[in-house]
Amino acid sequence: MQDDVMFHLSVMGNELLIQDKRLMRLEGCLREKQYTLRLYLENIKNYHNVSAILRTADATGVLHVYYTLDGRLPVNDSITCGAHKWILLEEVLDKKTFLESMKENGYRIVVTALHPHAVDFKEIDYTGPILIVMGNELDGVSDLVFEEADIICKIPMHGMVQSLNVSVAAALILYEAERQRVAKGMYEIAQIPGELKGELLRKWGLTDVLRKKARGRLKHLV
Repeated sequence: MQDDVMFHLSVMGNELLIQDKRLMRLEGCLREKQYTLRLYLENIKNYHNVSAILRTADATGVLHVYYTLDGRLPVNDSITCGAHKWILLEEVLDKKTFLESMKENGYRIVVTALHPHAVDFKEIDYTGPILIVMGNELDGVSDLVFEEADIICKIPMHGMVQSLNVSVAAALILYEAERQRVAKGMYEIAQIPGELKGELLRKWGLTDVLRKKARGRLKHLV
């Protein structure tokens, strides 16, 4: 059967043994990843929120998720359903340097905030290089991030409550970005550089194969 056919895949000088169906799925996932749609979680502490956001990020094709937090990022596998394993998580230690670097590389910084000059999140063009920043559950984004923002957006509210849960807000914005990018055919054209694609195929393919062959005997795999 096709599922039992194995391929030797040469990636970055390493020979991997991987099922063809699995390889096709990995390559399909990487082909649709949106290299220029990135997310930054600033001091989001609740594991339900973090995990739900990561699951949505993977579903919308986000590859890069950055975060700043005092301590480890609280991820719950039962909530993410493993989605965080298909995302590149990177801790940001110097927020100002990070944001300036993103802007120098052509990224616009978008933050959500209740502000007189905030625009409806649906009015933003998400098809170019963009970094969406989601702030702390209670305090929102920090003053430093707010000052570096290129665009301040809001989600229209028609009830008595003025804000949504941060994971819900992130989902709305990411799926608006997904809608716009689908309309431009951006999920049909591979965006990830070849070298990075090779590294991820090696990491994802090799790790999965080792886990399967180890049958639970290996507890920690990079």
